Amino acid sequence: MRPADLIRFKQSGQIITMLTAWDALSAAMVQAAGADLVLVGDSLAMVVLGHATTLPVTLEQMLQHTQAVCRGLSGPLERQPLVVCDLPFLSYQCGEEQAVAAAGTLLKNSGAAAVKLEGAEPEIVQVIDRLVRMGIPVMGHLGLTPQAVHRLGYRRQAEDPRSQDTLLRQAATLEANGCFALVLEHVPAQLASRVRQALRIPVIGIGAGDDCDGQVRVSADLLGLTPLQPPFSPALIPGRQLLVEALQGWVAAQRQPAGSPTSAPPPPAPDC
Repeated sequence: MRPADLIRFKQSGQIITMLTAWDALSAAMVQAAGADLVLVGDSLAMVVLGHATTLPVTLEQMLQHTQAVCRGLSGPLERQPLVVCDLPFLSYQCGEEQAVAAAGTLLKNSGAAAVKLEGAEPEIVQVIDRLVRMGIPVMGHLGLTPQAVHRLGYRRQAEDPRSQDTLLRQAATLEANGCFALVLEHVPAQLASRVRQALRIPVIGIGAGDDCDGQVRVSADLLGLTPLQPPFSPALIPGRQLLVEALQGWVAAQRQPAGSPTSAPPPPAPDC
């Protein structure tokens, strides 16, 4: 899978699917599920490392987890899902040189083929333009941008006409500066539909309604592994409960006295 393939998917009307992974085990499951893209999201700061926000995760940690994810994928490279890695907070907001070094480090030392970064402020647009000119594919991210949590919170974004017009202009700017796709998070569905229709590049939604070119979800949320799921990403199964109950059963079985019925060996198989 290559970034250019996503443009073809949009043109043909094929829905794009993207799931997060954070290690070799989760990556193998995402690939087996048939997802088109694997996102090594900075959400791993919360899902895996136990932080309250995505801000504390470092570039070194993102690299380590991206390497693990890529080791979990199998088969010929051209048949593997496209691996996209989030650039963590302050790895690209401090200038073009630092951003190129950070993105280059991720792509050079792992199997990732693209990076994702948040926002469309003039400084960010300059960074995107520089990365693309250096041959680094970039996925944009607008709407709810978790790295701006202290300014925006986790509430739905672009609910009034003025902010919606701003987001439309930002989306067009990201496309004009070389982004191969755009993640649109937690915005009104009608706005996401307008963005999808206005852009040639794919719009991948999360909490942005169904009229997008694709959808992305945090795998741990879908599997019910996180204590609280976002309102736009309900759990598909009670994964945390099922796993805890299975482990509790094992612990209880180990504590049974020797020779008790639960610990007795199974009866011999009947003779044929």
